[in-house]
Amino acid sequence: MAELSAGHKGNTIRLDTSAKVFNVIAVIVVSFFAIMCVLPFILMLSGSLSSESAVAVNGYSLLPQEFSFRAYEVVFSTLGGTIGNAYLVTIYVTLIGTLLGLLVSSMSGYVLSRPDFKHRDKAAFFIYFTTLFSGGLIPSYLVNTNLLHLNHSLWAIILPGLMSPFFILLFRNFIKGIPHSLVESARIDGAGEFRVYWQIILPLLKPALATIGLFLALGYWNNWFGYSLYLTTDKDKWGLQYLLYRMLARVTDAVRDSQIIVEQMPTETMKLATAMLATGPVLLFYPFAQRYFVSGLVVGGVKG
Repeated sequence: MAELSAGHKGNTIRLDTSAKVFNVIAVIVVSFFAIMCVLPFILMLSGSLSSESAVAVNGYSLLPQEFSFRAYEVVFSTLGGTIGNAYLVTIYVTLIGTLLGLLVSSMSGYVLSRPDFKHRDKAAFFIYFTTLFSGGLIPSYLVNTNLLHLNHSLWAIILPGLMSPFFILLFRNFIKGIPHSLVESARIDGAGEFRVYWQIILPLLKPALATIGLFLALGYWNNWFGYSLYLTTDKDKWGLQYLLYRMLARVTDAVRDSQIIVEQMPTETMKLATAMLATGPVLLFYPFAQRYFVSGLVVGGVKG
């Protein structure tokens, strides 16, 4: 008995040592990659607060060189009130698109998860099939402009991104993990289908809603290509990303009317300043969704 006890203690010590070594290595590796992810943002912020001449001579650094707000002054003075309107447009598109996208995607996932829906596997296959083959850019443009008449409308930016096969299947897999007895109990109490979805299913989807909502919001926030297709001439409907793209390409009316000589602009630091203006709100929003992000993605990806 003494030998068995000693052997058990020896195994326990070895396991504890292995766990500690693994934890140390894991912390070091994760910390290294975390630093690699943070460094570009630090360099971007530092460069945007540096003078153009210092960046041109010394390159980028972790601390601002010859501290200056010149890049931000040029951006705001060049665009004037246009950048404020672009922020409002992007916020509007992001909020409406994200909320509607979560609604239709979660409802679709709920229908596909229902065991009493006889054709759910066939419907899921057709949804998945679209991830392998799609009509392409030209057919989608013709549908949005000639069939739906969405040209010169912000709905041309919102509607194409509402439903993603990946998000629908993620919702379906997550909802499969919810006990079906909850749905049956609600039906016994007289709840209808929409009430079951709205009061039973939806409150239990917070991790999935936060995860997919973050994906949707990032997609709408970073979208600039849609504006170049449908809203090129509608300057009051330009989103932030497209406005900054046009400014950096030096082809906007704002640059031509500003009486600023393009060659005298702080081009490198201005690019960094525009990147900070575009990514700053996203960096502020992400911590609020972070605690749901990992659990929603992992649970939705492995169930069902």
